[in-house]
Amino acid sequence: MPYHVHPCSEAVTVVSGRAEVEIEGRRYHLAPHDAMHVPAGVAHETRNAAADAPAVLLWSFASDRPTRELVQNRFRVTDCAETGPDCPEHLTRFAKASAYELAPRAFFRDLFAGRFGARGICGGYGVLEPGAELPCHVHAFDESMTIVTGRAVCQIAGKEYALSNCDTAWIPSGRPHRIFNRSEQPMAMIWVYAGDEPDQTLVDAGYCDGTTPL
Repeated sequence: MPYHVHPCSEAVTVVSGRAEVEIEGRRYHLAPHDAMHVPAGVAHETRNAAADAPAVLLWSFASDRPTRELVQNRFRVTDCAETGPDCPEHLTRFAKASAYELAPRAFFRDLFAGRFGARGICGGYGVLEPGAELPCHVHAFDESMTIVTGRAVCQIAGKEYALSNCDTAWIPSGRPHRIFNRSEQPMAMIWVYAGDEPDQTLVDAGYCDGTTPL
């Protein structure tokens, strides 16, 4: 993806393979599940770092109608291991991201959010061990969940969807939902919210399984 800018925030998360993200000449090498947030109006390009293997990336934008404008590459390139305090972009290394247990045997890491400089978007990586589940809840903003490893069941307002292999569920704000790992293997997902910081409100499980009418 050659040098360009967006009128909104963007986050690039590596699903598999290796990527190079270059921002105004600052070049970063990303490994699986590393995430780079690029603010609106900041010139950047992205490429596959390997010549003999594919790279799978998840692009997320703080807009429902993202656009891009190509710009000339006139930047002197410098390799950077991490983002500095004077850089508008923010790189979260997956290996260094703090993990927390959102529900029993459900472990999450925040990769981009308002506290890291993101605006109108936040997201991260979650792993549900076999048999684990997230409780029924709602958000004040839209959410997407992309299953990157294993198999998941997403329950949304009385309907169930089987997800795997980068299948993505989009849930509008205020819609009750929950997610299960009913398999015998771990399930991992990348989640994205249309808000600066993660937020959720727990609701009765009946709103998710359909036994309680909305």
